Amino acid sequence: MQTTIKRTAVYVYEAPVRLWHWVNALAITVLAITGYFIANPLPTMPGEASDHFLMGYMRFAHFAAAYIFTVGFIGRIYWAFVGNEHAKELFRLPFYRLSFWKELIHEVRWYAFMEKEPKKYEGHNPLAHLTMVAIITVGSIAMVLTGFSLYAEQTGLGSWQDQLFGWLIPLVGQSQDVRLWHHWGMWIIVVFVIIHVYVAIREDIVSRQSLISTMISGWRMFKDDRP
Repeated sequence: MQTTIKRTAVYVYEAPVRLWHWVNALAITVLAITGYFIANPLPTMPGEASDHFLMGYMRFAHFAAAYIFTVGFIGRIYWAFVGNEHAKELFRLPFYRLSFWKELIHEVRWYAFMEKEPKKYEGHNPLAHLTMVAIITVGSIAMVLTGFSLYAEQTGLGSWQDQLFGWLIPLVGQSQDVRLWHHWGMWIIVVFVIIHVYVAIREDIVSRQSLISTMISGWRMFKDDRP
């Protein structure tokens, strides 16, 4: 008689993916906070101007976090080629499959408390998958392009930032337009992070698999052995 082995755990996220996730989260936090104050500078500090360099430090932290964010994203693209199947999810969306959209609708109903039980997934569920591609992948590319095009104004004509990203400003119209898109992008990501944290905690409690601990250990733990 053949015995069927039911898996209660599966290794999903490899170490480079988990490292990128947490470093990226920290970089986004620094970028959002410093970006907000760059767009809305603090009131004038008392005393001699030469005694204060607060906004200078703010801009330095923003630029440093931007480089970490960009290098991390490039590394994440590399790992999508050499990592496991789950490492490719961020850059591959099965929009051509009817089952993907059916399960996506089921997830929308689940999050809206219209379904009694969620489905089980080793990687991202379809709704999370679509959101990750739209906000993290596409959003990261947009923020890197707009951010470095603005940074190129500071580094000057002929700099590598200007050569790689300077074309965006005349394409869009003017630097203020690019700045506005960059600022809107920040708020979209901030809203996404708030929802992401809520959903991660909610799913860890009421879904049929682990979520937060999975991004720490890499292992997806299932709460039942039903399909």
